[in-house]
Amino acid sequence: MKIVILAGGKGTRLWPVSRQGKPKQFQCLTSNRTMLQETYMRMRKVASPEDIYIVTNQEYISEVEKEILEFPRQNIIAEPIGRGTAPSVALAAAIIANKNPNEIMGVFAADHFIENPEILMKAIKKGEQFLRQNDQYLVTFGITPNNPETGYGYVERGELIEKKGSFSIYQAKKFVEKPNFEKAKEYLKNGNFFWNSGMFLWKVSIIIEKFRQYTPDTYDRLQKIKQAVGTKKFEKILKQEFPQMDKNSIDYAILENEPKMAIIPVKLDWNDGGSWTALKSALIGDGKENFVKGEHINFGSENLLVYGYKKLIATIAVKDLIIVETEDAILVCNKKKSQLVADVVKKLEETGRIQNL
Repeated sequence: MKIVILAGGKGTRLWPVSRQGKPKQFQCLTSNRTMLQETYMRMRKVASPEDIYIVTNQEYISEVEKEILEFPRQNIIAEPIGRGTAPSVALAAAIIANKNPNEIMGVFAADHFIENPEILMKAIKKGEQFLRQNDQYLVTFGITPNNPETGYGYVERGELIEKKGSFSIYQAKKFVEKPNFEKAKEYLKNGNFFWNSGMFLWKVSIIIEKFRQYTPDTYDRLQKIKQAVGTKKFEKILKQEFPQMDKNSIDYAILENEPKMAIIPVKLDWNDGGSWTALKSALIGDGKENFVKGEHINFGSENLLVYGYKKLIATIAVKDLIIVETEDAILVCNKKKSQLVADVVKKLEETGRIQNL
């Protein structure tokens, strides 16, 4: 089995700590390791270094090399430009298929927080066993929800396909968008809906066939790249074809359209770390307790995330706030609106006020 770690995102919802020059996957947000290092160490439990690939933007190659010293340089896959997870998966599949199209390929994000990874590792092994016997399926891991979360997409499970030990494998009935709070409560009560984790398994040749079926233009470009792997023309072909691939997520491009989609529900302490609110929840839960990094004086404030670097931050009788201070920016945000931090980055890009976003 080959493991692909996607590490090319900008992490704009964790601005101003996550920047274009060093986005969140290269930040120590939940431990003394970076998010990428944490993910890599998890994946080492199911794969050797030579069987792990890291897909990242070409400007982050040196950062990956610096963070994971044992990692084979040839397994760092450099994207010329960010085009979404569908082209990232296509590129990784093309490179792996050049060696062995019958490999099982796992896809995982570099920036997720997982507190009990041993459960995920067992689920991955069960998923691999399932695909060895049912290779026409694409597999996603669904996280059993413990609250009516509105920041995640959901996957509804259908009929049971088979049971492998403590893990059940179901037909994935449908993918649904991020719901409002009332709909999220319905999903939680229903029991058949799971958070869309963005973690997948499939046979390489099958996912390539799905690109042919659902995104023929991307497939054609994928084939050109695949044929150039290992040749002197590879870099030139990659720079020509990859930027022209349809900018899309793997969910929209393929998974939401595919009838042979299976889901393995997993009871995992998981968080995508996609926003400051999500990060606080991952670190200390959703209560009224404050999470503080840096120097902070508090008088009667609750449910805060205070993330400081050099300045003293004092709060008096406030609640439900995200407060982040860096050398050149300060963010103050209502906890319920932390998803909108990405809009700040868009505004800065439009106005050109910050070069290194």
